[in-house]
Amino acid sequence: MAVFTPVSLQELKPWLAHFPIDEPLDIQGISSGIENSNFFVTTGRDTYILTLFERLSADQLPYYLNLMHHLALRGVRVASPIADREGQFIRTLCGKPASLVTCLQGAWQENPSPSHCVAVGDMMARMHLAGQDYPAYQPNARGLHWWLEAVPQVLPWLSGENAAMLEDEIAFQQAQARSAEYGRLLSGPIHADLFRNNVMFHGETLSGFFDFYFAGNDTWLFDLAVAVNDWCIHLDTGEWDPVRFRAFVGAYQAIRPCTPEEAHLWQGMLRAAALRFWLSRLHDLYLPRAAEMLIPHDPTHFERILRLRRNETAPPLVVPGAKEYETH
Repeated sequence: MAVFTPVSLQELKPWLAHFPIDEPLDIQGISSGIENSNFFVTTGRDTYILTLFERLSADQLPYYLNLMHHLALRGVRVASPIADREGQFIRTLCGKPASLVTCLQGAWQENPSPSHCVAVGDMMARMHLAGQDYPAYQPNARGLHWWLEAVPQVLPWLSGENAAMLEDEIAFQQAQARSAEYGRLLSGPIHADLFRNNVMFHGETLSGFFDFYFAGNDTWLFDLAVAVNDWCIHLDTGEWDPVRFRAFVGAYQAIRPCTPEEAHLWQGMLRAAALRFWLSRLHDLYLPRAAEMLIPHDPTHFERILRLRRNETAPPLVVPGAKEYETH
């Protein structure tokens, strides 16, 4: 989240009049994030999140918003879009497609406990299963095809050592993606960015997942790897917290047990998840967009994680007690 396009209360009021909610009392920009312009909108009764989409077109947005609605209807705890009086989730505001979604209660957990990890792992598995009958399809916009485009753009900025690691890793990921086992991985709509700051808790209770605007169709294993590379590590070192790892993965597999192919490719997918965010953070740092409120993320965090994943033996995906996989 960030603010690229400012919105005043005076500009907001006529736009919000199309929605079945109270008149807005206040609008405040949200500084975190890097893709869209985001605001807290406060009315007499509730607070909502307003998003102006800076890169996505009105034609692209239904995939994301309808997915959130689809999941919410199936009991997955997510921020849910608000339809206007015509039943539409998208309306133009300040020349940009915009949407309004529910504001989840509570706060995100900077230092999650094992019980927080259990809640997220459980809900992620339910999200994957609930998305199986979502009819729309859209490839992960930050998947391998984007990595191949971004690598030559960032290579000139890197040290010789880091450039060599990046080129070696992208070659490894291309080979993995061509493997027969990779082709048998289970897939569907994924969040693709389920970090700690994209999940809200009210105390120990999970309020919901939000910020689905990197969602797309990809392997469930990649989504799981993205999440555990954030939820189950010590942020200062990137090293695993074994207790949180077992809590997260055990809860996930209690709902959606993993396949032998997933267990075999687990180490490589953890590398893929680290590469994706190292590469995107390098891209955002060296090829930035102008914004009123923008805090770029430090790419060295995922550089460190990628180095670890390349040189370690990761905790096994198959947790003792997980059921044998069966199709749901």
